[in-house]
Amino acid sequence: MNCLRLILVAISFAGLLGCQPGVGDASAKTTPKADAKAWFPMTIGDQQIRVQLAIKQEEQQRGLMFRQTLAENDGMLFIFSRPESRSFWMRNVDLPLDVGYINPEGVLREVYPMYPHDENSVPSRGSDIQYVLEMNQDWYQEHKVFPGAKIDIALIADAMKDRGFNPAQFGMPDQ
Repeated sequence: MNCLRLILVAISFAGLLGCQPGVGDASAKTTPKADAKAWFPMTIGDQQIRVQLAIKQEEQQRGLMFRQTLAENDGMLFIFSRPESRSFWMRNVDLPLDVGYINPEGVLREVYPMYPHDENSVPSRGSDIQYVLEMNQDWYQEHKVFPGAKIDIALIADAMKDRGFNPAQFGMPDQ
């Protein structure tokens, strides 16, 4: 009898766990499916790329520091909660990069080269920059991605959800 009671308590407890948000509930968005090292598909203009998302302050501060290589179509997308002037530098970055400054609508506005270990800031001219995309140096030119090209905001919103972030908190449509 005690054994049966113990089994019933265990089954009841397991049932309660199954009702908690994020535990066995595929619709819950509280548990991230991916971490900061995850790669996400993205488009800019007509080019397919893969990006890691730098959303948290510590991810943005680290950026691509200490990386020795970056695949041809890989980059890092920095996502900020509001548009403003941005400025990037290359402390502890071993790779030559291009920095693309992107407005809240996903339109690439500016592209600048950045050089390994150069601690001089590379500021945006615009004051409405919400996304920054770092790619290998000359990638934008070689792939004919120029100011006016757009990133796919919906893909970024999906990637943010996979990381456990609410895109609406960053002024993005929550689709």
